[in-house]
Amino acid sequence: MTTLYFTHADCLRHEMGQWHPESPERLSAIQDYLLATGLFDVLQVRDAPLAERDDLLRVHSEAYLAELERLVPSDGYQELDADTFLNPYSWQAALRAAGAAVAAVDAVMAGEAGSAFCAVRPPGHHAEPGKAMGFCLLNNVAVAARHALEVHGLERVAVIDFDVHHGNGTQHALAGDDRVLMCSIFQHPFYPFSGTEETPGNMVNVPVAAYGGGAEVRPLIEAEWLPRLREHRPELVLISAGFDGHRDDDMAQLALVEADYAWMTQAVREVAQEAGHDRVVSSLEGGYDLPSLARSVAAHLRALI
Repeated sequence: MTTLYFTHADCLRHEMGQWHPESPERLSAIQDYLLATGLFDVLQVRDAPLAERDDLLRVHSEAYLAELERLVPSDGYQELDADTFLNPYSWQAALRAAGAAVAAVDAVMAGEAGSAFCAVRPPGHHAEPGKAMGFCLLNNVAVAARHALEVHGLERVAVIDFDVHHGNGTQHALAGDDRVLMCSIFQHPFYPFSGTEETPGNMVNVPVAAYGGGAEVRPLIEAEWLPRLREHRPELVLISAGFDGHRDDDMAQLALVEADYAWMTQAVREVAQEAGHDRVVSSLEGGYDLPSLARSVAAHLRALI
C-alpha cells in the first residue's frame, strides 16, 4: 500500500541561527538522499497543511499558543530557552509540522495509505502543554494522538518514541489515558533527565546506558515494548522518529545504526498488522548528523513501505 510523505517549504524557513544543529539542512539532506536513491519516486508526496486551532488545544493551552504567536519576532530571533528560538517564520513552520501529523492520521484512517512519514520541523516531543523546550514548539505526535482519539473515535493508539532523548512533553500530554500506550527508548542519564521517575501505567519507558547499540536495544524492545504493544492491540501507531541515537551523531552517545531503525520500525509495524490495523504515522524528531540522518530515514521508510 502507498506510503505518504508530508512536507512543506515553510519548514525550511524556520531556523535558529547558523550555529544551531536543528537546521533547515536536515530536511534538505533527507530529500536529496531519497532522490538520489530513487526512494522518493515510490512515495506519494503531499504538502503539509496548517494545523487547526482546535487540534492544538487538545494538547496545548490557549495561553501558551497566544504567547507563542505574540513572541514571534518581525526580524532576528526570540529566545524561548537556551536552545529554542523563534524567527519570523517559526510559527508558520510549527503549524505545518503539527498539521502534517494530523493530515497523515486522516489519510491513513481514510484508507488512502497504510503509512505516512512527516518530514517536518520543528520537532515536537519535548514541547509541554504550556512550554516550549528542546528545539520543540508544538507537540506534533501528541496533537496527532488526540486527534485520532477525539475526532476518529479510536479506542487504542500506540505512540513509539525512539529518539535518543526522552519525550517528556508527549508523556505529560498523554499520561494516564489508557487509550494510549507510549513506548520509548532513550539514553539515560541525559537531557531532559526524565522518564525514569515513577510513571503512569500507560507508559513503557526503557532507559539505555551511553554507548548502547543494537545488541543492547533490540532485546530490551523485545522484552519491554512488544508484549505490552501486543496486549494493547493498537488501531493506529504513531512514531516519534528521532535518529540522533545513531553512532555517527555527536549530539548523544548511543551506537545505533540504520539497520536498528529499520528493525524497530518493522517490529512495531508487525504488531500493527497482528492487531488487524496496519496503520502507521511517523513524524521526524531528532537527528543532526546529516549523512546518518538521511540514511536512517531511508531505512525507516523502506520498513514502512
